[in-house]
Amino acid sequence: MTTMRFGDLRQYSDALRARSGEAVIVRFVEPRDAEALQNYFRSLSTRSRYNRFLGATNELPPSQLEQFIHIGEADRFSVIATMLVDGREIIVGEARYAFEHGSIEFGLSIDDRWQGHGIGKALLKNLECRAASFGADRLFGDTLRSNDAMIGLARKSGYAFMPTPGDWRLVRFAKHIDAEPRDIPCASWKLAAASRHLATAPLAG
Repeated sequence: MTTMRFGDLRQYSDALRARSGEAVIVRFVEPRDAEALQNYFRSLSTRSRYNRFLGATNELPPSQLEQFIHIGEADRFSVIATMLVDGREIIVGEARYAFEHGSIEFGLSIDDRWQGHGIGKALLKNLECRAASFGADRLFGDTLRSNDAMIGLARKSGYAFMPTPGDWRLVRFAKHIDAEPRDIPCASWKLAAASRHLATAPLAG
């Protein structure tokens, strides 16, 4: 994978739509988002936090928060989904994903108050665009077997299910990614993929 500097990444903000038609902006987390992101996790229900972090926690530990707000390190990235409510940007969802050995592993959450609005489905589709742009051939995640919402979302989105190696509490869902740069549906990531494709293409002899 070609390393991308933060200055390069800032241009990639994607405009998605909730089921109601309201705009949802997905952008990379920045250091200035630290407090808002922590407040987002604190505001999740106990069950939603448990599902997201696969265990009990009230907030992100400082070391983990640092990892969330410094994107691109070790090919790990964090994004937030935001909406304008009464003229103020609020976080309605987030995702973190990592590129390794041709695959992208991810986890995501949606604010309890905004679940059922199609935001999770739109965010997952956006992650698939990002995976394709990186040249990944697989996108996967692990979740608790009791997390009906995430399992239902993955099933509706065409993911296959299998046991998670080494942890009977979890189930893994995965999807094969096979897309040329021109076939990626998200415009900004289509450009990113095309740019990377040109940069890595062999020179004509």
